Formats: sequence, C-alpha cells, structure tokens
Amino acid sequence: MIRMKFRNYLVLILLFLFQGLSAQIKNPVKLTYEVLPVGENQYEAVITAKMESGWHIYSKDLPPDSGIPTELIITSKEGIELIGGTVEVGKKHDEFSEAFGAQIVYYSNSAKFKQKFRLKTPARPATIMAEFTYQTCDDRVCLAPNTIEFEKTIPGDPAAAATTATVDEPEQTAENTIVADSETPEAAANTKDPVSATALDPKELKISSLDYQNPLTDCGETKQQNDENYLTYLILGFLGGMIALLTPCVFPMIPLTVSFFTKGNKNKSRGIRDAMTYGFFIFAIFTALSIPFHLIDGIAGNIFNQISTSVGLNLFFFAVFMIFAFSFFGYFDITLPSSIANRSSKAEEAGGLIGIFFMALTLVIVSFSCTGPILGSLLGSAVTGSANVPMLLTFALAGFGLAWAIVFGILALFPQALQSLPKSGGWMNTVKVFLGFVELGLALKFLSKADLVSKTFLLKRELFIVLWIIITIGIILYLFGLIRFPHDDKKAKISTGRKAVGLLSIGFLVYLVQGLIPGERPKLQMLSGILPPLNVSYFHDVEDGILGMKPEHDYFEAVQTAQRENKPILIDFTGYGCENCRKMEEFVWSEPDILPILQNDVILTSLYVDDKEELPEEQQTRIDMGNGQMKRIKTIGDRWSLFQQVNFNDNTQPVYVLVTPDGKVINHPFKGYNSDKEVFKKFLQCGINYYKNSY
Repeated sequence: MIRMKFRNYLVLILLFLFQGLSAQIKNPVKLTYEVLPVGENQYEAVITAKMESGWHIYSKDLPPDSGIPTELIITSKEGIELIGGTVEVGKKHDEFSEAFGAQIVYYSNSAKFKQKFRLKTPARPATIMAEFTYQTCDDRVCLAPNTIEFEKTIPGDPAAAATTATVDEPEQTAENTIVADSETPEAAANTKDPVSATALDPKELKISSLDYQNPLTDCGETKQQNDENYLTYLILGFLGGMIALLTPCVFPMIPLTVSFFTKGNKNKSRGIRDAMTYGFFIFAIFTALSIPFHLIDGIAGNIFNQISTSVGLNLFFFAVFMIFAFSFFGYFDITLPSSIANRSSKAEEAGGLIGIFFMALTLVIVSFSCTGPILGSLLGSAVTGSANVPMLLTFALAGFGLAWAIVFGILALFPQALQSLPKSGGWMNTVKVFLGFVELGLALKFLSKADLVSKTFLLKRELFIVLWIIITIGIILYLFGLIRFPHDDKKAKISTGRKAVGLLSIGFLVYLVQGLIPGERPKLQMLSGILPPLNVSYFHDVEDGILGMKPEHDYFEAVQTAQRENKPILIDFTGYGCENCRKMEEFVWSEPDILPILQNDVILTSLYVDDKEELPEEQQTRIDMGNGQMKRIKTIGDRWSLFQQVNFNDNTQPVYVLVTPDGKVINHPFKGYNSDKEVFKKFLQCGINYYKNSY
C-alpha cells in the first residue's frame, strides 16, 4: 500500500478540483517480474522497469514529504523469510529538486528492484506475490501513483531452473480479455460464451458475448443529447465572473484601473489599447488555470470517479465550503500569502506588455478572497460526475475571465460610462453575504454525497429540503434587514434591488416547501441531482428502490432471474454520486408511459460503480490485466466499474444496456441524461420488441 503523507493527500485533493481524464491512458513504464534461484534455498524476486524516453521513476529512498518512493513488497502464503532489503540497480540520477526542496534519487531508461528471500518449507511449491508501487514523471508532469501486483509459482526445489513471468509487452486497452487470478491466460483464451447461468463465473468480468459494437439490431440508434454543453459552462462561468465583479475585492478597482489607462496615458488611443490588453490578459490568466487539466494524464479510467465519490474528500469539501460561507459572512478573510502579491506588484515596473500582464496577475491574486470561493463553487459543480472535465473547466474559467475582460474593455472604450457606475458601499457587502448563504447550500451537496456513498443515509431528502428552507429564510431575513453580519452598516437602508431579490427568495422558499408535500410524481425538478434520491426519505425505505422498483444489483444474479422470467436485462450503470442518474430516474423513468416498461418488461439491474462496501472476502479477487499485472477488486464499486470498462469501453454514468438472458447486447447502449423521454422510450421499445419477436 502507498504510505502517503499530507502532501500526497493534497495531490489527490487537487486532482479532484483541477484534473480531468485523458482520452487515452498513458503507460510509459513496462514491468516484468522474475523469480530466480540463487542456490541453497535462496531466491531473488526481480521487478524490471523499462521507461520510455524522458520518463523516470523514483528510488525507494526519498526524503520525507518529497515524492512517492518506489516500494517492492514480496509475500507468500506458504511462508518466506526475507534476506536483507530491496536492492536497486539502474541508471541513477541524484539531484536537488526545486519542487520538493530536497535531494532526490530517480532512475531513467531502465531499473531493477531486487529482493532476496528463502522458503520456510523448501520441499513445497510456493506462490511468490509481488506488490510494486511507483510513480512516473517526466520534466512536465507526474502520473498518478500506481500499484501493480504480480505472482509466480516456484517448485521449491533449489535445483530447479529459473522461472520467469517475462512476456512481450503488448499495448493494453479496456477491451483486453481479463481473467480471475484463479485462471491462467490460456484458460481465458478458451472462455465460453455465457449461454446459461451455470456458465457464468462472477469472478470473470470480461464476457465475450457482450459485444456492444455489434448488437443484434440497429433499431433505436440515435445521437444522445450531450448534457455536458460547453456553452452552458461558458455561461455559468460568465455569470460567476459578473457576480465576482460586484464584490468588495474587485468592484472598487474597476474605475481606478480603467482611469489609470485612459487618463494616465498622454496618448489616448494607446491608453485604450493598453486597457483592452489588460482585459485580455485577465481572460488569458483565468483560462490558463485549466491548462494542468489537459497536461496531466495517465489516470486510470475510473480514478476520477473514485476520488469524486470519496467519503473523506466530500466531507473535506463540505468543511471547505462552510469556511467559504463564514468568510463571506465577514467573520474572517481568505487570502493568499502577501509575498505572492508583492512579487507580482514589483514585476509591474517592467512596463510594456510585461508590466500590463503582471498588473492583471496582481488583480487576480489580490481579489482571491472574493473570487476564490466563487471559483471553487463553480469548479466543484462543473467537475462533479463529468466525463470530460478538462474542456468543461476550460469553458467555465474562460467564461469567468471573459466577464472581467468585457467590463474592462467596454469601460476603456467608453470611459464616460465610469460615471454611471454605482458608488462603492454597503451593497457590495450585501452581495458577499448573499453568496455566503449560497455557499452553505452548496456545502450540503457534498455532505449528501458522502452520506450516500457511505450508505449511512442520515441526510434524508426531506431533511435536506428543510435545511435549504432554513438557509433561504436566512437570506430573506437578511435582505429585509432583520439580521445583520459584522461588516453591515447598522442603519443601512433597504434598497429596491435588495427588496426585489428578497421577493425572489420568497418565491424560491414557496418552491422548496412544495417538495415536502407527498405526491404521486417527483417534485423540485430544478434541484434534481442535488437532492438525495427519492428513496432516501422518511416516507420510503432505501430498500424499496427508486419509484417502488427493486432492481437487481448483481449482473450475474440478474441473468438467472432473466432466464427464469424470459425477459431482457436492462443494465443501469449508475452511482450514488451521479447527478444525471438521479435526473433520469426522477423525471424520465417516472413518466407514466415509461415506468410500466421498467416494471414489467425488463429485469432492471442497477450496478453502482461507486459503492464503497467491501465484497465478502471470498469474492475479493485480483484480475489479470496481462503481462502478469494484477488489479485488485475489493469493493462492489470496483467490480462493476471494471465490468463496465472491460465490456463496454466506457466509464461514464448513466449508461443503459439491453441484454438478452444469454448475454448478447440487443441494441446500441443509451448514454447520458436526455430530458426528451421519447428518445429513451424508443431505445427501450425497439430493444424489447426485437427480443419478443426473436426469442
């Protein structure tokens, strides 16, 4: 296991907020495993790592809190005795790292990690297991730490010839055959189609008959609505930027900055040009914040989902958003170290384009106490459950920067408009406090996800709504001057705009209250995906399932049920933290002409890819990824996430697949949320009709 200190946990947190998935998984290190006899009942386990040009892995000996040290652990159930420690052989580099502030050692091109041992019972065969943990880096990026397991059986005879597991290194993809650790690669090649329930091995996740690229029929194949609309995130970012402009950290700087360019420059046209360049640099800086998301890749296909549904990290972000809220309320300020701003300010003296750039950078830095929580809320909402994080964040950040660039640009072109801007005053603090209440509401979203993934189900749907009602009441009381916060004027007048927002808040309060009234159809569609699911309720039992349906949660059990009832299986790849899954369940599944189909015509099988519950020990296994590399399946979510990847080459949710009882894909899978129920209905009907006519 990776023994990570605080710095490494921080890396995971940054991955959650600022890193997306690459379209292609990078694997610049090829590993082979050998077990060699060295005489007198002594053996040597050897891991050979071959790195592509420019890449390296770290030594096992690194200073604390510097990097991920390479670690080789050798074990055996039959019992072994280690001789000495791990020995490293390879092209060693020993240099000072500015990033870590320490002297580090790493290897390039190739390296070997050796561990000697002796068998406790030499006459008996033994299976020697190796667990190899490492991190790969080049001069630009580091890939996520990786742990690979190997195993090799040796006869236990000291005179036996060397046994190796070294094989050629073909490129691995999600569609390579996967077998359980109880089977050999040769057995995997002879895998039979699952034509009956008895032919299915729950440990064998790759099922050859599930050929989604060649379904039994093409009926119902349509282009799915893309919920990840880049324009939507651009608009959200733009609105966030406009709101940030109204905060006390930014608004007072607008007239000062624009006046500096238009009045402080003898050449008026040049002043306008410089002001617009200033706006462009602001836009570029915010957009550039998304560059790391595109550069850093090498993450396994389901790692982002694992991080975003981590109970610990969601509780962490709940705490962070609560801190954001109280900062906006005025109890304290969140600021970056002053040294950063000071260095940026000094760089402004360079003049020209460089000076303008650093003026823009200084603005971004010094306004962090107001923009940080807004950006954090925006980014946190954008990345949750997204399949294309990098581009979505690019558009969101670009929209944020665009709002600032437009304002500075327009005011530079029409400086007389500065006179029409409202004067700085208490209204800016009102904006901040209002945003503080918004942060409280968003914090509950992360708390709810942690509650769902941990299966505690303490934060019921009704309780969540009640808490939002209380927050909304707080907004109303504040906007009408009935409660105050530290930076509010004691005798502040309630402006017309403040009253208008207060009235809108009353309308939202009425909207929330109706969500507490039981009804036949789901309510609060605007909050679908944010609220807990319908069955996490004081009026329903979690085991009742969505809309009263009790789906199967195990594909292999669903096959047996489907064979008994002669119905097709509807695989629903879903997750406790999947917002779009909740939207489909609440506002598409619930439609009166779709719900009966799900209840009567299919065996609904919901497979949760983020279920953190550990499998029974006898079901936990390791699967062979080829070349002797093993992946451990420890939780229910591990099982179904990998099942989706290896059979359907997909790791997004929701995904719906119609399958016959003998394991054949009927029509093309339906992917993503689509508010047009007719599209989903057509997908269901065409597949079911084909099954009824052909089976």
